[in-house]
This record gives sequence, C-alpha cells and structure tokens, in this order.
Amino acid sequence: MKKHFLLAICLVLSVNVKVTAQKKVDKISSEYFSATKWRNIGPHRGGRSAAVTGVAGKANLFYMGSTGGGVWKTTDAGNTWTNISDGFFGGSVGAVAVSDSDNNVIYVGMGEKTVRGNVSSGDGVWKSENAGKTWKHIGLKNSRHIPRMRIHPKNAEIVFAAVLGDLYKPTKERGVYKSIDGGENWKRVLFADENSGAIDLIIDPNNPRILYATTWDVRRTPYSLSSGGKGSALYKSTDGGDTWTNISPHKGLPKGTWGISGVTVSPVNSDIVWALIENKKGGVYKSIDAGKTWKLINAERKLRQRAWYYTRLYADTQDEDILYVLNVRYHKSTDGGKTYTTFNAPHGDHHDLWIAPEDNQRMVIADDGGAQVSFDAGENWSTYMNQPTSQFYRVTTDNHFPYRIYVAQQDNSTLRIPHRTNGRFINERDWESTAGGESAHIAVDPSNNDIVYGGSYSGLLTRRNHKTGETRAINVWPDDPMGHGAIDSKYRFQWNFPIFFSPNTTNRLYAASNHLHKTENEGQSWEVISPDLTRNDPKTLGPSGGPITKDNTSVEYYGTIFAAVESKYEKDLIWVGSDDGLVHITKNGGETWTDITPKKMPEWMMINSIEVAPFTKGGAYIVGTKYKTGDYRPYIYKTENYGKSWKLIVDGIGEEAFTRALKADPKRKGLLYAGTERGMFISFNDGKKWQQFQQNLPIVPITDLTIKNNNLIAATQGRSLWIIDDLTPIHQLNKALMQQEVVLFKPQDAYRMGGGNGRTSRTAGTNHPGGAAFNFFIKKIGEKDTIALRVFDAKNQLVKTFSNQPNKDKKESLLTVEEGNNIFYWNMMYEGAEKVKGMILWWASLNGPMALPGEYTVELSVNDKPQKQSFSLLRNPVSEASEEDMKAQFEFINDINKKVTEIHTALKNVKKVSTQIAALKKSIADKKKHKELIDFADTLVKEMTAIEVVLYQTKSKSGQDPLNYPIRLNNKLAHINSLTRVGNYKPTQQEVDFKNEITKKIDIELAKLYTLFEIKVQALNKKVKESTIDFIQLD
Repeated sequence: MKKHFLLAICLVLSVNVKVTAQKKVDKISSEYFSATKWRNIGPHRGGRSAAVTGVAGKANLFYMGSTGGGVWKTTDAGNTWTNISDGFFGGSVGAVAVSDSDNNVIYVGMGEKTVRGNVSSGDGVWKSENAGKTWKHIGLKNSRHIPRMRIHPKNAEIVFAAVLGDLYKPTKERGVYKSIDGGENWKRVLFADENSGAIDLIIDPNNPRILYATTWDVRRTPYSLSSGGKGSALYKSTDGGDTWTNISPHKGLPKGTWGISGVTVSPVNSDIVWALIENKKGGVYKSIDAGKTWKLINAERKLRQRAWYYTRLYADTQDEDILYVLNVRYHKSTDGGKTYTTFNAPHGDHHDLWIAPEDNQRMVIADDGGAQVSFDAGENWSTYMNQPTSQFYRVTTDNHFPYRIYVAQQDNSTLRIPHRTNGRFINERDWESTAGGESAHIAVDPSNNDIVYGGSYSGLLTRRNHKTGETRAINVWPDDPMGHGAIDSKYRFQWNFPIFFSPNTTNRLYAASNHLHKTENEGQSWEVISPDLTRNDPKTLGPSGGPITKDNTSVEYYGTIFAAVESKYEKDLIWVGSDDGLVHITKNGGETWTDITPKKMPEWMMINSIEVAPFTKGGAYIVGTKYKTGDYRPYIYKTENYGKSWKLIVDGIGEEAFTRALKADPKRKGLLYAGTERGMFISFNDGKKWQQFQQNLPIVPITDLTIKNNNLIAATQGRSLWIIDDLTPIHQLNKALMQQEVVLFKPQDAYRMGGGNGRTSRTAGTNHPGGAAFNFFIKKIGEKDTIALRVFDAKNQLVKTFSNQPNKDKKESLLTVEEGNNIFYWNMMYEGAEKVKGMILWWASLNGPMALPGEYTVELSVNDKPQKQSFSLLRNPVSEASEEDMKAQFEFINDINKKVTEIHTALKNVKKVSTQIAALKKSIADKKKHKELIDFADTLVKEMTAIEVVLYQTKSKSGQDPLNYPIRLNNKLAHINSLTRVGNYKPTQQEVDFKNEITKKIDIELAKLYTLFEIKVQALNKKVKESTIDFIQLD
C-alpha cells in the first residue's frame, strides 16, 4: 500500500562543490532559494498583548494585537487564533478597533503601548474593509506608537488615532488625529507638546460628539524612563473631536505634575466619568457631571503601582456602578469605583479589556500572556497556551539528539524545546522549563547537557540539574539591587546579562556585569578577569523613573557588558561589547585588555551581539543598536585584524531595520545572516551587500540567531521560534550554478526518524517533515515535459519513482513540481502492499518498510536527461536497535507485504471474474436455454466468495464495522506489519510464529482460489465459447 510517499512539496536546487570554496557573488536571485522555508516550532504560549476587541452581537469573534506578532483573530471564542496580518504587515500592535456600524471595517494602530525597555515601535495605521482578509496602509507612518483607535459608532469613515509618538526624542507627530474619510486624510486635532503624546481616548457611546483623551509626557533613554511632565493632562471635546479643552485644572483633580492617566465614560450614564491618574496624590478619580468636577475615590497602590506599564480602566456596559481597573492583577468595583475585589486572568500583567455592549458577561482581556476570552465576567477564561506569540531574548542549543533549543520567554519561564520529534507536532508535553528566568541568557554545559545555567534580572544566576531536578543559585555577587539605581551596585548586572561557556577550556563558565567574571567550579566561586569595560559614566547610572514613580528592575541598568564571546578558533581570545558603546578584546584570557571600539562608530551604541569570524583569523562582527536614542538605523561592523580597523557593512538593510543579531555560516565563507527589527537579511559576500531573507517568516523583530547542524534558528520578539531545516542548498549557490537550466543539489544526510509530514496546527508547533529533502531547480517547465525523481540504493536498485506524469503500472507516485526552486521530502519508505479500493481494515498497515541506513542516490530526470547526487540515511543515534534489528524488520515487513499483495491481487481477480459473470448473465436473453451455463457460473461465484470471505471481511463497509464483523486473514497479517514497524526493532519471536501460522492458512485458501482460476474459470470460458450467446443484442 502506498501511503504518505509524497510528504511535502515546496520549492529548492544541485551541484557537487565544496561549500567553503564558493566564488564570491554580490547578490543571488531569490528564485534560487525561494523554496527554503522557515518552520514555526512554537511554543504556543502567548506573549504580551495590549490591544483586544470583540464585535457587538458576534459571540465568538474577537481580535488581538500582539507585541511583535501582528493581528490575530478568533472565531471560536479563543479556542484557536489565526494571524490575519501576515503578508501585509507585522510587528507590534498598539490598538485594534472594529466599527460598530460596519463590522467588516477594522483599524489597527501600530507600536505597542507597553513601553518596556525593549519596546517595539510601529509604522502607522492599517485598515481592512473585509474583516481582516486584506489590508491597506492609511497613513501616520511616523507615529511610532498608537495606543488607541476609536471609531464613530454610526460612521465607519470617522476615526480617531491616539498617537503617543517617538519615545526617545521630541517630535511633532503626537496627539489625537482625526479622519473623516476612512483614513485617506488625517488632521491633528489635539496636541499637547513635542514631548507628550496621546495615551488614552474614548468616545461617549451615547453621544459621539463627546470624547475624552489623556496625554502623557514620557521619555525613554538607554538608561532611564521618565513618566510625567507639563504635557500630561486630561482633555474633553464636545464637538466630535474638532476642538479640545484641558480639563485637568477642574475642581477635584490633583495638582502638580501628572504622569500617565487613563479615562473611561459609562455607557449607561454619560455623566459618570472615571480617570486613573499617576500623581503624588494619584488614584481613581470620578466625576458625576461629565467632567466638570471630580473626586478622588480610591488611592490604593494596587491600582496604580508601576503606573507607566498599566493605568487602564473600563466602565461596565450594563451597570453604572461596575468599574474594572487593570494592573498586575485586575480589579473590579461594584460600588462605583470606591472599593475593589482583585482577580487574575490566566496570565497576569493586564493591559486592555473589551466588554460586549449587549452582554457584560462577555469580554476579552489582554495581558503579558496574550488574549483570553470570558463569558461569565471573568470567572473563567480561555487559555493562552494556543498563541505562538512568545517574545524571546536569546537562543542557544545543546548537543543532545535531537538537539534542543533554549530560550527565555518575556514574563514567563525559560524553556528547552526539541527542534524536532517523532510525533506529528511539537506540543507542550515536548518542552520544559530550565535554568534562569524570563530575561535569561542560557548556557548549557557542553560535557553534560543535563546541567544548564541561566540568568535573570537582579543578577540572579541559577544552575539546574535536569537529571535530579535540583536548582542552585550561584549569583556572582548575591546583593539584590531591586529598587536601586545601577550606581549603588558593586557589580552592574543588566536585565539580560551574558553568560557563556568557554569552547576551549572544560568547565569554564563566564558571566558579565560591568566586569567579566569566570568560574571553573560550577559557580562555587567566581573570579573577576577584567576591569570595568564600560564608560562608567555617572550620569547614566542613576535610578530610573520619576518624576513621580521610580522603576528600577535592572532593565535600565546601563554601563554593562551586553555581549561577550570567546573564540572557538583561538584559545584565550575574548571579545566584549558594552551597552554604552565600547568594544574590548583580550588575547590572553583576561590578563590584559585592549579598547578596540570602532573610531567612526556613533557614541553610546548598544553592542547587542558579537560573532567571531569562522574563516578569518582575528576576524569578528559586532552588531549594534541605537534605537533607544531615536536612531533606528542598522549598525554592523566587521574587522579582520583583531579590531585595529573596522568597516560598516549594512548596504541593503533598510534604514529603519535596526540590527540585533548576526551569524556567520561555518560551512561557507562570507555567508552571513542578520536579524533585524524588520526581519531577516542574508549576505553572500561577507556583508558587502545584503538582501532580504524573509521567505515565509512573518515580519517580526528578530532578537537572536544561532546555527546548529546546518539549521538556522531565529528567536523572535512576538512570534516564538522559527527554524530553517536545511541550509545546504544555500551553501552550494554560486555563479556557475545560476547558469544552469536544471540543478539538483546534493542532499543533506537524513536521519531515520519520524516527523510531521508537513502538517500544521493552530495550537502546536510545526514538526520537521521527516525524511530526506531533495532540493532542485528547473528554470522552465513545458506542458509535456516529464520530470521524475528516482531513489536508488547502494546496489543501484530502484527504490522509488516520483513523477509529474506517474505510470501507475510501474508503481510511480505523483511528483508536484513548479518552475523554479523545489523541495521534495522522501519519507524513506519502500513500496508497500497492493491496495484494494474501498477495503476496510482495522489497525493494519500496508506501508512498506523504512529504508535501511546506508548510501543512496537520488536522480532528477527532466525529459530523460538525468542528474544524480548521493546522500546517506543515518540511524537514529539514540535508538537502541542494532543494524541487524533494522535489517530483520525490513525483510519481515517486505515478506508480509509480499503475501498481502498476493492476497489482494487474488481478491481483485475474484471481483473481476464476478463482475464479468454478472455481465454475462445479464446479457443472456434466453436464460432457460443456457441454464446449465448460468448454474455453472453461479457455482463458481459461490465457491470464490466462500474463499474471499475467509481472506477478507466483505461485510465491513465503514471504519468501525470491524467491531461488528470479525476481521479476516489479510487484516490479521497486515496487523503484524503495524506492530513490527513500531520503532526500529526486529520482529518478536511470537510475531514470526504468528506470521508463519497465518501464512499457512492464507496459502491454503489461495491454493483453492488458484485452482478455481486455473480449472473452473477456464471451463467457464470454454462453455461460453461453445454457447450461441450473442453478447450484443437489440430489442
């Protein structure tokens, strides 16, 4: 039986050259690697969202805007989510609004509202007029952050955008903007000042001429966050948003400096307005006269702690006394905002809430774990374990098989997750937490992958033994700095401080503060091996926050080592980069250090990563960012002389695609991969020229990259983990290849293990397809062209043929192929047993055996012009089965299938004879005259049927019929195939005995059947010839 022979069809390429000796090329057309795709392995564990909405009257329909991850939609009340912005835009979403008057109209404001240290900005406003099927960019490109979009309740063409603006520098692109033509044109209707933008906005649902807005004076630097100033205020409009009045001075509102504030109006009673204000006398303020006068009704810290990150409140849609306030937990008041009961959605750190206008029990909440839906006013919520929107800082791997990927998820735990499994998908059961916390660098002991080290904020560093389950804190210096400025610390550990193992010295682990530290006894003691390698500028080391609320978590700790690496090619060579723009090197393991900061590099550059050049002694690349100073340009520098000179290499990377990560391919000189805020780039000439390498990867910030076993792994800020499974075709690209019309790439060796067969899921990660990948390129394909892939074993025996014009008599399978680049996955299976159409079998396999480990050849033939490449199938190194076991299994399954094929071929002949006899009887007009012939034919059919029902249960017509009608001999034999093929083991003795026993019974029945074919069928043919039957008769 042929089953799943065609595992996946995509598009890729073939030559036999050394991958490290390619001719330099400036640019390679993407048509030559268009089939190379990224695979999202998850995890499906939601990351931060600050924008959600539902749709009035549509109970199961909700939308979510995620940080870094674009826009998502659920039509089943949060059971599954589908991204609807991919292919149009991506990145961080600050606001999502659906028109009440036309539910097909959606406006999305880009740039997150939660202005963390790694905040991600946006590119304006996007609009859909078909519920998210297609999108159009409609302006405000330089807005950077849009925390609210509001639509007129009766006119989808009238829309407002609350623009916070650039967080890092003064700008005029701030305030409230209004459009009366669906976003074609925008007018700024509210402007506070160049340092203050709009943070909240609401329309009175009973009177859309009335609007309330709040503005926020906020500023980020690389080392601080300031929340509050003269531009922070509360405004009201009574003419549809055309003009605004600052009502902050109104009676009852707090005096002095305001920070962030939120505002809401009751849909039940328009006179009731609440405001949550950051102020020395901050808290929840309430007005019962539409904002004329106010009263402080609650000042509890739980409602306004860490104000810059939260400060949102929401009026109930049915009850004027119910108010929700969001913070770490969310709080509900049933007495008009005076007192609160505290709740928590499945995750925590809550940022947005939407309550259905017709049903106050139906709502959707946004938090640091994504979006969750409730139908009982928050008593129960849907899960966030179905959203692949995790945000990661760094990524590394281990040496396990299959290797595992290690990451730290923002506002969640660290994870180790296999890059592939034997199952269909990569599920929650496949991954586990590991050492460290949400912001960790992770380092895996190369000599024992069960020992993992992970960092976290406050300088926390833990060692986890996965074998014993034990965890130990081994902080370099155990002084908890929480709440203090960096200047108070003996050692300044950044939120995301580096840790890494020496590739040259066993058991040597490094950790970086503003100094570099090392341990060779698993953290029992540490040694400082460098001076302060930062600028150590006091003005950058003070407490963060203010002027109202301080916020010191070490996110803003500055003057720290942010990137460090020891060369695997030169012992004791260590490169170090700081977040305040210095680069140092030591060639003697830390005894002496040299400042090698690029002379032309802008000051205060955050050195985000360093990559040692694999082919150039003294070579390295540094990747910097300056977005925290309002400079969004990419910065990558290259040296070939230990930092004596540097060259900027960013040609081809977009001006606002600031860079975070770079990896140099260890298999091909000059092949580089760069991860940026706007996606992936590739260079084939050592950075001289870059081109996009997005493929099917969504537009998402890339935070880190790593290469393992010809796989490229990307950690993202908002779309979890993505991987390219095979870089070898890209290694082989060169000018000579691009002159060929047909190219077959040398395949990467493949492991004998299962996979996902190309299946995808909305709730689990996509697994490796399994099998061997054949990459090829065909420039042009004519309608009559015959294209085939053939696999041969080491003895040059044909294993399998796939063709775009398959010959079924030769057991060829369909090959789907397109012009250009193709990838075909062979599932490593030999031909299976003969199938019978419509046959019902219970727990029985007709599949052939998996090909044995060894050498194979693939042939690509285009119109009988072949190209060949060799490859190997490798045994699973963790399998306990021997080569002899696998060979015995292979031969046993082949023997079973040979006998099953014999049965099924005989059964097909039974059906063929029976069908012809029925036709013969029907053609006989004078049945009385030919009674003897008919009786002979009927007896033959009965005798064949008696044997057929012993071989196969003919009563089974539906999948579970075998529960009612007992299975027969063919099913029992094929069931042994199902059992034996589990794993790589040889058949058990009882499987051999049963197969021999049942085969004897089968052979007895087949012998009877063959006798009927040879004697009685021939006799019937003779009787028919001797009769005077006319087969063609007229009425």
